[in-house]
This record gives sequence, C-alpha cells and structure tokens, in this order.
Amino acid sequence: MELTKKTHACVRLEKDGQTLVIDPGVFSEEDAAVGADAILVTHEHMDHFNEERLRAGMEASPGAEIWTLASVAGQLSAAFPGRVHTVGEGDTFTAAGFDVEVHGQLHAVIHPDIPRITNVGYLIDGGAVFHPGDALTVPEGRSVDTLLLPVHAPWNKVAEVIDYVRAVAPHRAIDIHDSLLQDHARPVYDSMIDKLGGAEHGRLAPGAATTVG
Repeated sequence: MELTKKTHACVRLEKDGQTLVIDPGVFSEEDAAVGADAILVTHEHMDHFNEERLRAGMEASPGAEIWTLASVAGQLSAAFPGRVHTVGEGDTFTAAGFDVEVHGQLHAVIHPDIPRITNVGYLIDGGAVFHPGDALTVPEGRSVDTLLLPVHAPWNKVAEVIDYVRAVAPHRAIDIHDSLLQDHARPVYDSMIDKLGGAEHGRLAPGAATTVG
C-alpha cells in the first residue's frame, strides 16, 4: 500500500489500482479527492471537510462513494444519492478494496466553553494505517503499523502528542494536521517526539509518498 501525504490532514492510500482519500479539507489541494474510488471524512470542520473538494472528486469518478458521520453525510447525501454512507464507532466496511474499522465518537476538547462535535477515526486494513481525525483515540485491541499523528492543533499540546504515540504504540508515526506549524518550530517538535514517543517518527512533505502496511 502506498500512502501519499497531502497538505494538512489529508492523505491518499493506493492499493491494487484503487485509491482511498481521507479528509480532503480546505487546506488540502483542490484536486485532493480527484481520482478517488472512496473518500472518508472524520468530521465536519473545514480543514477536514470541504464540499468543493468532495464534489470535485465525486464528479470526476461517478463510481466514487463517501463514508462519514451523520453531520457530514446530511450535507452531501441529497447531491449524491446512494453514494454517501453514514458510519459510527464500531462499524466495519470495505471501501475501494480497503477494510475499514471506525473508532471514536467525539472531537477533542478545544475549550470547555466550545461544544464538542462528533469525530471518528479510521483504522485501515487491520491496522496498517490509523487516521484519528481531531481526537487522540486509541483503537483498543488493535496493533497499528502507521499512526497518522495530529501533531499541531488548537486542541493539543506536545506532551499530549507524545503520550498519544506511547498509548497507541505504532511501529511508526507520520505527522498530519501540521499546516499551522511553522517551519522553524518543526525541529523542536521532531526532537521531543523522536526522543520520547517510543516509535519511529517522521513527516512527509505534501506530495511525498511512502509504503505502509
């Protein structure tokens, strides 16, 4: 399986001639979902869900389908009847040849005065890749090879990021959710996560790819 990092929280997974895209948001490339056979969306925030990018992908591939939670599905199902599927924690399904498990229920706390929205994470092919969305969800009882690590967000701090890597205990962690992290800060984050996380850690520039699974 090949993983290509797109800008911010979006990734593309390719296997056996099929493509799965996760979280094509407003910070990701305009064509981030174009060519996708299946699209997964973790939650409704604009940096993970952008209707224009999803429409571009769905219109470019008439057989493409979307799996997401109810808050997003409700905004898309009328435009793409029969092609938008609602999922929640504990669900399992196959999308474009990828086996997917759904983990988690809620977005991380941003501030106590801000109501929490729903958020799900997606475990791909039995643990080859885990994308948690905007939460520090641990897929209980599952081994994770590659954790997509939300390294920088309004709702986290580096101590929580390090402890999250320790809790999931993946073979390696690859940064996502990094558009707001300035380049001069990256070595600071890298050094702490590398030394304390307990797993191989790295990041990919947008457009760069690696083999996973």
